[in-house]
Amino acid sequence: MNKIYPSAAAALQGIVQDGQLMAVGGFGLCGIPEALIAALQASGVKNLTVISNNAGVDGFGLGKLLETRQIKKMISSYVGENKEFERQYLADELELEFTPQGTLAEKLRAGGAGIPAFFTRTGVGTLVAEGKELREFDGHTYVMERSLTPAVSLGKAWKADKSGNLIFRRTARNFNPAVIMAGKISVVEVEEIVETGTFDPDAVHLPGIYVNRLVLNATPEKRIEKRTISEKSTEKAGA
Repeated sequence: MNKIYPSAAAALQGIVQDGQLMAVGGFGLCGIPEALIAALQASGVKNLTVISNNAGVDGFGLGKLLETRQIKKMISSYVGENKEFERQYLADELELEFTPQGTLAEKLRAGGAGIPAFFTRTGVGTLVAEGKELREFDGHTYVMERSLTPAVSLGKAWKADKSGNLIFRRTARNFNPAVIMAGKISVVEVEEIVETGTFDPDAVHLPGIYVNRLVLNATPEKRIEKRTISEKSTEKAGA
């Protein structure tokens, strides 16, 4: 089965539609599927519920979809640096389901593993637990969290072989494996595609069984979310 598509737009054709539950990988701007997000914006789909750690920044990443009002609800753990995200939420123009970061990761991982729900102590006694089932285990109270299984997941990896086996690069691994696992259909943007059998099996981070479609983006922009530069010392060593 050929998993490689000639463009991000082609990779999304026929699988994205209005009102979908969708997951998008990345952490801030690190490891986001830039080309797929741009193609999603261009597709014009709307009323999306998007699962992602945050929503990028103003004008880039998922921030593009917020500006065009294609997202009706975010399931996130962090509002972050995105002023438009904050503005829409405070103005009641955007629904927001705040989820603790570790819980969000596990909701996706469990969804990909076929586990419908799990219990965690995180959030007990807070707004996070309101309306959810509580249960005692070994003298502690736990809240039940339902797993997430988005209709479509968009992820980013460093390299893939033609079978969809993936290798991630350093911190860009972040939420991407869990996001890709969870999707009923998963589309992954990569910087390099090699022949199947090229990778040492022990080097594969996520097997191709979780990947439905691949698209090559060999030159992503990779913006830095917040550039921090230390001042160069004018003092001589030992002075």
